[in-house]
Amino acid sequence: MTKPERPIAKTPHARISFEFFPPKSPDMEDQLWQTVKALQPYQPDFVSVTYGAGGTTREPTLATVKRLIADTSLATASHLTCVGATRDEVRAVVEEFQAAGVRHFVALRGDPQGGMGSRYAPHPGGFVNAADLVSGLRDLGDFEISVSAYPERHPESENDDVDLDMLKQKVDAGATRALTQFFFDNDIFERYLERVRAAGITIPIVPGIMPIQNLTQLKRFASMCGASTPSFLDERFEGTEGDAQARAAVAADIAAEQIADLSRRGIEEFHIYTMNRAPLTIATLERLGIAAKVGEVSNAAA
Repeated sequence: MTKPERPIAKTPHARISFEFFPPKSPDMEDQLWQTVKALQPYQPDFVSVTYGAGGTTREPTLATVKRLIADTSLATASHLTCVGATRDEVRAVVEEFQAAGVRHFVALRGDPQGGMGSRYAPHPGGFVNAADLVSGLRDLGDFEISVSAYPERHPESENDDVDLDMLKQKVDAGATRALTQFFFDNDIFERYLERVRAAGITIPIVPGIMPIQNLTQLKRFASMCGASTPSFLDERFEGTEGDAQARAAVAADIAAEQIADLSRRGIEEFHIYTMNRAPLTIATLERLGIAAKVGEVSNAAA
């Protein structure tokens, strides 16, 4: 099955996490913290904050992480990349985030400095790749370390075997969880998970779920990162042009149906790419019977 079926099954006990990105303007900052306030009552396992390749968002990421740890009860992870930086520079960044209370990193190689589609080259004196970065993190502290995984293969991988070997290297280096690139065909994810388990990789492989804010923009981004956009997406959005409310309802249905179908296949954890916007994420969770929880938990950092 490639298209999730309706009606949407309730999955109130699904475990969720959210991804945010550091704001680039005062208006975007206001939007981020409104989103955090709206999503905090759903008590995710953790939230993560992205980090630009070569440390291009180091200060905004650190500021966002610090505020999340200080002002919310959300277990907070920081992304970390190694493009365009020496080992000593990366270590200094890790120590800075560690001092802020970070105990969980999402370790990524990062996009090539020339942008997506250009050739990647390790920085002289830097970490070679994400597996090397994971190993370096292990040497620096007893961190929880998440890494990336690609159900449809990383665009730079020559084939599926090469891609799977890189994931295995990251796990052997000490990764404790993998968060996947977004996808919309659950059969692709299931086949990928079968290959991962057959390779002896046992860490949790958490599906990345992308509620569709804008289908045209999504297709453009998907084409750059090697993710497919099945034809049923066009079919589902057909007739919603000019009707933002209808498009939002369809998008929430699609994301909720995908999670419900994965849940029926035995998946219990989901990482939601919020795009720093709460309404579509909340609508998705409501369709799944995942309710906001009353009360607060103590401040923590994953």
